[in-house]
Amino acid sequence: MKKYQIVEHAGKFNHAGTKATADIAAVAENRGFSPVPVRMNTTADTKPAKLARQVGYQRDWSAAYKEIEDGSIVLLQHPFHHVQLTREKTLRKLKVSKNVHFISLVHDVEQLRAFRYNDYYKQEFETMMDLAEVLIVHNEVMKEYFVQQGFKKENIVSLEIFDYLQDSAAPQKPDFQRSVTVAGNLDTVKCAYIGQLGQLKNVKVNLFGPNFDESMSRFENVSYHGSFPVDEIPNHLTEGFGLVWDGDSLDGCQGLSGQYLRYNNPHKLSLYLSSGLPVVIWTGAAEAPFVRENKVGVCVDSLYEFDERAAEMTEKEYDAIAENVRNISEKLRKGEYASAALDKALGILEENG
Repeated sequence: MKKYQIVEHAGKFNHAGTKATADIAAVAENRGFSPVPVRMNTTADTKPAKLARQVGYQRDWSAAYKEIEDGSIVLLQHPFHHVQLTREKTLRKLKVSKNVHFISLVHDVEQLRAFRYNDYYKQEFETMMDLAEVLIVHNEVMKEYFVQQGFKKENIVSLEIFDYLQDSAAPQKPDFQRSVTVAGNLDTVKCAYIGQLGQLKNVKVNLFGPNFDESMSRFENVSYHGSFPVDEIPNHLTEGFGLVWDGDSLDGCQGLSGQYLRYNNPHKLSLYLSSGLPVVIWTGAAEAPFVRENKVGVCVDSLYEFDERAAEMTEKEYDAIAENVRNISEKLRKGEYASAALDKALGILEENG
């Protein structure tokens, strides 16, 4: 069977929003999934731009239908974040008229993330559940969620962790520092815990990314280092721990965004580990077992707890963790987790005939 993947093109920005999908596309292409492009030809918000965008989508989906052969396998990455004229109609037509088999890889579940869930995402989710023969989801916790939604357990593959492809040389051993790094959106309204990091007594805080709150400069333990593209930021992560946290509080991951950590694989985790940094992660996070089992970081109930543990940590203890990270880093940089998940998904389709 021929293998294809729908690849959305929407530009490059200084955040990881497109890095995860681009990496999956690159790994899939390496596994023989030919890319079929769907392009956002303008991001403008005027009526003429919106019309031009939808005409472009209609053209690309029509071309996709013509290109994809009967009986093929098609990889989709969900959710599709934008309304696209004829997308759903074309996908259903491919399934019914051309006997296409869909593998859907899930990046986010908006119902679980909650804060922007709406009728559009409800429909997008239901379409995915109806069309997909195999799902690739983040982890075992998210897998159980999809089983509860009625998807067949045997047809769900757990990714374990998102890869973070890098072409540069393997990272150097990080420096032992009692510090945490936050790389990403630094908006203290959206991520309230960031604004509280100055309360830590024994831990230095390194911040990278857009939307830095200048008022945080008053904290002696906080340093802002600027914002960098996703392919450059790994070069700046050279000490201490990467912080995998979210929500409204240092005392556990509270609030909607914090609770989403109970289900998802944060891309920050992949960034830090692929860059050689051990991590600090909330014990309630779905990825805490991955960190614990691979001995690549510290799991804590609160950042106040880590503040105390950091004060007692030795360089020898830190270096042992960093050595474990080195092994995982190599896998993430090469795309081994996504590659293995795709192979499992293809195996399920083969078994199902």
